[in-house]
Amino acid sequence: MILKFSKAPILALALLLGVAACGAKASTGAVDYSVSAQKNYEKGVKELEGKDWVAASKYFAFIKSRFPYSKYAVLAELRLADAEFGAEQYLEAVDSYRLFIKFHPTHEMVSNGYATFKIGDSYFRQLSGDFWLFPPSYEKDQSSTEDAANELKSFLDKFPDSPYRPKAKEILVAVGKRLADHEWYVARYYWDRGKPMGTVLRLRRLLEKYRGVGYDIEALWLLGRAYVAVDMPDRARLSWQELVSKFPASNRAGDAKDALASLAPPKANPR
Repeated sequence: MILKFSKAPILALALLLGVAACGAKASTGAVDYSVSAQKNYEKGVKELEGKDWVAASKYFAFIKSRFPYSKYAVLAELRLADAEFGAEQYLEAVDSYRLFIKFHPTHEMVSNGYATFKIGDSYFRQLSGDFWLFPPSYEKDQSSTEDAANELKSFLDKFPDSPYRPKAKEILVAVGKRLADHEWYVARYYWDRGKPMGTVLRLRRLLEKYRGVGYDIEALWLLGRAYVAVDMPDRARLSWQELVSKFPASNRAGDAKDALASLAPPKANPR
C-alpha cells in the first residue's frame, strides 16, 4: 500500500524542527481555518507577522489545497517561501522563490524585484557567523559569500526602480566586507610566508573589487612593498603615489613618501 502525505503537515514539521534547531521561540502551530481564501490568507499573514512560521505555513498550504484557482493561492505560494525564510530554512526558501519567479513571471511581487531580492537575502542570511570555537569566517571558503554577492548584484542590475534596492545595497556592502576580509587574510598569509607574488595577486583583486570597505590604505601600502619584493619598482611607485594622493592624512602616507624617496628614479624611455 502506498501512503500519501499532505504537504502542509510535512512543511509544518520541517519548519518546526528548523525553529527548534535555531533556538527561536517555539511555534504553537495552532490554526482556525475560515471558509474563504481571503480570510485564511489574512490569518496566515498575521501569523507571519507574529513569527509563528508553522501556523502561517498551514494557512497558506490550506489555501493552495482548497482554493487552487483563487488569486490568494498564488500569493500563498510566495508566503510559504516567506515562512521558510522566517524559519531560517534559507535553502528551501531560495528554491521556493525561484519556483515562484518561474511560474509567475508577471506577478507584481516578481516585477517589483521582491522575490529576486529575497533570494539574495536568503544567501546572505545563511552565511555562518564567527564563533570562538571555530576559525573566523574570513579563513573559510567564500563560495556562499560569492553566491550572495552575485545574486544581489543581479538583482540591482535587473530592478533599477525596485523599492528593495536600498536594503540590497546595504547587504551587498556587508557581503563585500566579508569578501575583502578574506582577500586581506590570504594576502597577509602569503606575505608572512615569503610569497610576495601571491600577495600582489590577492591585493590587486581586493583593490579591483572591494574598494572602500576599509582596506584601501593598508592594501596600497602592502602592495607597494610586495611589488618591491618581486622587483617591480615602477608598480610599487604607482601604488604608493596613489596612497599619498588619495589618503594624504593617513598614517601610511608618511611611510609611503619615505618609501618613494628610497626608490631608484624611474628608468627613462628609450627613444
